[in-house]
Amino acid sequence: MPRIFLVEDDKAIAKNLNLLLRAEGFTVTHASTREEAFDVLAGNKFDLALIDISLPDGNGFTVCTEIKETQDIPVIFLTASGDETSVVTGLNLGADDYIIKPFRPRELIARIRTALRKIGRAPSAFEISGLHIDTTSGVVKKDGSEVFLSALEYRLLLVFINNPTSILTRSRLLDELWDAAGEYITDNTLTVYIKRLREKIEDDPANPQIILTIRGTGYRLGNSHAAE
Repeated sequence: MPRIFLVEDDKAIAKNLNLLLRAEGFTVTHASTREEAFDVLAGNKFDLALIDISLPDGNGFTVCTEIKETQDIPVIFLTASGDETSVVTGLNLGADDYIIKPFRPRELIARIRTALRKIGRAPSAFEISGLHIDTTSGVVKKDGSEVFLSALEYRLLLVFINNPTSILTRSRLLDELWDAAGEYITDNTLTVYIKRLREKIEDDPANPQIILTIRGTGYRLGNSHAAE
């Protein structure tokens, strides 16, 4: 699971990005200031960094320089300013890409995956009970045939794939889907989506082997494994 280092001081943006990235198959470590970013970098390794150029105690350029000197991973700048000077400065410092706020979530995810593919750290594929999920392309296949999922159904499946050994409560699933989808998901809606997803991916939806119900607690994924 690729590790993303997010440096962003806006709490609302950071929260939404954290939830979006987790729902898309990434682990996320967040820092809100330049000083905090340096502390985190001292003891952690990452696969890619998302850095806001404007930070309360300086700018993201120095964080980019530190990352390139110590870890040499892809850096994507998040900036509210599209002026040429900021863009050129970031690219000259070794940044791999930049995206201007407000940005479209799907575009950001696509750029992250492109950067990861270039260094050979793209997300793995997963297999479970004849179901094959390629998180790089977003393609899901059942016994070799493509399964067409809605955006919310796919995100729901990813939540399980990204938490393969965890029991996920309905509350946790609601939080994940609500924030990732940008729309309000009710408890009844969640029941409908789980039912629809099972109908598309299970051999026998009435006796599910992929998304298991844990009575009185929530749900968990059946036995799966990563497939390179």
